[in-house]
Amino acid sequence: MPSVLPPSKVLVSGANGDVAIWVVRKLLEAGYLVRGTVRSESKGAHLKHIFAEYDVDGIHFKDGTLDEAVKGVDLVAMSRLRSTLRQRNLMNSLSLLCEGHSSYWNPSSVKRMIVTSSVVAVLHQAEYPIVFNESDWNDFAAEDAKVKGSAAGSYPIYQASKVLAEKATWEYFEKNKANASWDLVTIAPPWVFGPPIHELKSVDELNASQVKVLLCIAGKPLVTQQGLEQQGTWSDVRTVASAHEVAAQKEEAGGERIVVNTGTSIWQDVLDAANAVQPPPFGNIPVGNPGLGKSVSYDIQYDTSKEARILGLKHIPLEQMVADSIADFAARGYAQ
Repeated sequence: MPSVLPPSKVLVSGANGDVAIWVVRKLLEAGYLVRGTVRSESKGAHLKHIFAEYDVDGIHFKDGTLDEAVKGVDLVAMSRLRSTLRQRNLMNSLSLLCEGHSSYWNPSSVKRMIVTSSVVAVLHQAEYPIVFNESDWNDFAAEDAKVKGSAAGSYPIYQASKVLAEKATWEYFEKNKANASWDLVTIAPPWVFGPPIHELKSVDELNASQVKVLLCIAGKPLVTQQGLEQQGTWSDVRTVASAHEVAAQKEEAGGERIVVNTGTSIWQDVLDAANAVQPPPFGNIPVGNPGLGKSVSYDIQYDTSKEARILGLKHIPLEQMVADSIADFAARGYAQ
């Protein structure tokens, strides 16, 4: 399929989400016309406010079904689909796009669909250290959750839902692509950090990764020796959003599953970056064990050569991610 360039029309589902809202921003900044779906008019109010500089022809948010919202759009971006319910919704959405027999919209306008998955759909039980790539699937988590049900635990169930949703997406597309006017791209990021722009009425509405950064720099229980040595892979939310923008524009992205991972670090690296910010945004950032991350041998890493070859992203480094995050937390009064 051809690339989808601005000022093409883009539908972003769940546009008020922590990642999706940054996708909306990147697309608007690039000159796309954006239509976002939200679950209620009240959720759309925040997006209308923060994107008020864009005229009504450039952006529109509404609650409603995908079959109506997709009318006349060139690109569909679906973010963070994982639960069983949302997986069914995804299948319904794909079905509408492929079948093309609706009387009130023309699916032939859609050229590409970009779905946000996760590296938890990629990583799996293995002998460490290991470098995963796009050919890997976390089938163990899916099977374990199927056998154990809720007894598998919340995080394994989360992993299972991600791999099942992405696999179902690809399987459905491969089965129906002969009748589809569009191709498919999936983006698999790791932990997503960085400053939030989704609506936050309190600190409780930060996402899990943002909460972890806040706990770390505020010296909360995460900051123990074991916590400081905990390894993780990560990307800034702005990098992940850029991946969606560039995936729309690159013809060769069509039909690809792409891991987007900036790096691997430990929580001590976050503390080191936070303590390097000048002037300090607030006091009492713990010191920990400075430089500890320089001697770490990582168990899990990802081969990002496909991302580099196709998308060529300019990744936001850890130091900038931490500095921008804590400046935002300080402005909100979250870490005094």
